[in-house]
Amino acid sequence: MSTPKAPASIAIGFSAAAYLALAYATPRTDFSQLLWLYAALFGAYLYLINTRLPVWQGLAAAVLFRLLFLLAMPALSDDFYRFVWDGRLLTAGLNPFLHLPQYFLLPDAPQVAGITEELYSQLNSPNYYSVYPPVAQAVFWLGAWLFPGNLLGSVIVMRVVLLLAEAGSILLLLRLLRKMGLPDKQVLLYALNPLVILELVGNLHFEALMIFFLLLALYQLSYQRVAVSGVAFGLSVASKLLPLMFLPFLLRRLGLYQFTLFGLIVLLTLVATFYPLVSAEVLLNIFQSIDLYFQKFEFNASVYYLLRWLGYRLAGFNLIWVLGPFLSFVALVAILTMATVKKLGSMKRLAGYMAAALTVYLLLSTTVHPWYITTLVALTTMSRFRYAIVWSGLAILTYAAYRSSSYQESLELVALEYGIVFLWLTAELYLYRQRRRLENLANREEAVML
Repeated sequence: MSTPKAPASIAIGFSAAAYLALAYATPRTDFSQLLWLYAALFGAYLYLINTRLPVWQGLAAAVLFRLLFLLAMPALSDDFYRFVWDGRLLTAGLNPFLHLPQYFLLPDAPQVAGITEELYSQLNSPNYYSVYPPVAQAVFWLGAWLFPGNLLGSVIVMRVVLLLAEAGSILLLLRLLRKMGLPDKQVLLYALNPLVILELVGNLHFEALMIFFLLLALYQLSYQRVAVSGVAFGLSVASKLLPLMFLPFLLRRLGLYQFTLFGLIVLLTLVATFYPLVSAEVLLNIFQSIDLYFQKFEFNASVYYLLRWLGYRLAGFNLIWVLGPFLSFVALVAILTMATVKKLGSMKRLAGYMAAALTVYLLLSTTVHPWYITTLVALTTMSRFRYAIVWSGLAILTYAAYRSSSYQESLELVALEYGIVFLWLTAELYLYRQRRRLENLANREEAVML
């Protein structure tokens, strides 16, 4: 049995130490420390994925790096406070979608163990209804049920669930790569990616569950298990709503008859998961929060920021209430247009179009948090494109906005991030088209000779 060569062993040991520092000794406000540690981690990551490190050893390191976060409170995100809030409401038999958090601070509101002013003060969106779908809510409930009064205990339970989901995603990616005839080692692009490790298991973002169920749906689809794939896809949507954008491509892959079955299974899965918590009032509350997301929130955007600048020049004020819905509509049209291609016969081609759709969505979005890119990293792992890897390295620059309590983005860093990503993507698209042209010429010459 081979062991890692000394430089690889050093890179793994150094990465472990850096992850420990990020997990337990790097507050979000210390951007300099965060940037240097992440840059060093990303350098070690690039070395490991380009060296002759055996795949199984790389996967063992990937699991180790995630385990290092097990006992840490999320340092770079405060979303988990809302997770605990919703979970405690669920354990008390209350629907987290029905009321704004401030309702429970009123004198005549139901008294819920653990729902306190102290926890309320930690919520980053106390004026919005919860938007977390039922699969995520089930994990929130589990953490609060097992540790009703212990914040760290609830965090550990949720992190264990996400860690298991990540282990499943890595295994599914490995099997999908083999089905597609791609090298096993490409799984390390996702498994060892610092942004994936830091944001999903470290900062407790539920894209981990969404990615797992999405990959499970693709894997089952590769064996023509349409019904099982539909259940997995439904659970992915019930973790995060994002995968709904992939339905047009699944229609092209399956054809009308099979897609009807697939869609029916997805719908039944969503009904089964949403039913315990959904009512007309709940749907209205969720829609209201989603609508505000597209018309009010803005963070780390690209095309939108350019249009916002133009709007200030022409109108004198922020036109987000127009630009947000408009860009969402443009993204929808672009995705539907991409889905008019000929039938997507291979899983590799299907995953490629899904990655392209997600890329368009992110580039046109008003809000792009770093963890949004992790799904793109997973999908492009099954391709030759590496722009998502570059983006995952640059996304850490967004944390410059938290250097002080007065939140303020650095538009220069945003411009640097997207400038490099656009240049890299343009170069890869050019090389891809050149390669396809040469392959087509070779096929024609071979046909003539025959």
